[in-house]
Amino acid sequence: MVRPRRGAQVKMSADRYSWRLVEPGKTLERVEDAGRDPEAGEVLIEIAGCGVCHTDLGFADGHVATRASLPLVLGHEIVGTIIATGTGAEAWLGKDVLVPAVIPCGECGLCTSGRGNVCKRQKMPGNDLDGGFATHVTVPAVGLAAIDSLPNGYELADFAVVADAVTTPLQAIRRAGVAEGDLAVVIGTGGVGTYAVQIAAASGATVIAVDVDEARLTPLLDHGASTTVNADGLSPRQVRDAAREQARDLNAPSTGWKIFECSGTAPGQETAFGMLGPAGTLAVVGFTMDKVSIRLSNLMAFDAAAFGSWGCPPERYPEAVELVTAGRIDLLPFTRKVPMAEAEAALAAARSGSDPRRSILIP
Repeated sequence: MVRPRRGAQVKMSADRYSWRLVEPGKTLERVEDAGRDPEAGEVLIEIAGCGVCHTDLGFADGHVATRASLPLVLGHEIVGTIIATGTGAEAWLGKDVLVPAVIPCGECGLCTSGRGNVCKRQKMPGNDLDGGFATHVTVPAVGLAAIDSLPNGYELADFAVVADAVTTPLQAIRRAGVAEGDLAVVIGTGGVGTYAVQIAAASGATVIAVDVDEARLTPLLDHGASTTVNADGLSPRQVRDAAREQARDLNAPSTGWKIFECSGTAPGQETAFGMLGPAGTLAVVGFTMDKVSIRLSNLMAFDAAAFGSWGCPPERYPEAVELVTAGRIDLLPFTRKVPMAEAEAALAAARSGSDPRRSILIP
């Protein structure tokens, strides 16, 4: 075997390990190895933090199959420092970076037209290749986003959730064209919806946050939401009527609503579609395997629009980083840092919903 040639390197930490999924439904296995020598166009990252997403939970529990064969290291919300590079990627050496949750090829027609998030050759850490439940990871250098400064009170690890939980709603909000004076409704204020609320508010919209958990809604009144609707026990029609009443009280527009379905549940999707009115826009951001029953002709009758939003092209990542560094969105109240050794406990917390904050695993 020919050993890959490394373009450049800095000193590596001696302790390198990863937590790998060997079989769905089974405990993650610790392996005293992580990352590999980068080949041309690749980088080796010493991980500062990796967020725990419900997608990881789907892989771990076996509800969703990984594209790569097991064993596999999970985790796609990765931030860290580049400590070695392959040829062609030397300029990245020593930089603090975010890894795109979906890494495009950077060359195909979709990539060159700004739709790299749906590149047919995309690679997702923790799905197509080893991810961030580890001390180190080797990934392509395509789409990396540099983090040049940290706001007061932040550590590099805190930025891990930007890789997915922030960039995913950012992509949907930009595609929907949210602007000053709009009314935005965010349905589902979990790991993604929390930041959808903040980004929409930072874009000038009046924001109504909708969820079934008051513990998720209350903090958002201090982080972008003008008002909230607790949908627990309410029908989609009742949620819609409550939102309309709130909009009137806020002197917000009664038409042209921008609706973001972030819950990834059938009730959430039905509620979101039922909120469409004249000139409305619906972005489906959450995912569920469940089917829903809707009257599709509402799109025609209201001259409305609906689209799905998958991930985020790397071109938008610098904007996401800037939103955080400029203080326009706040990560810290909605995350918690957990030692990497407690990865199983972090997955259990996501499974149970016992803590509404998103876990960030720290090596």
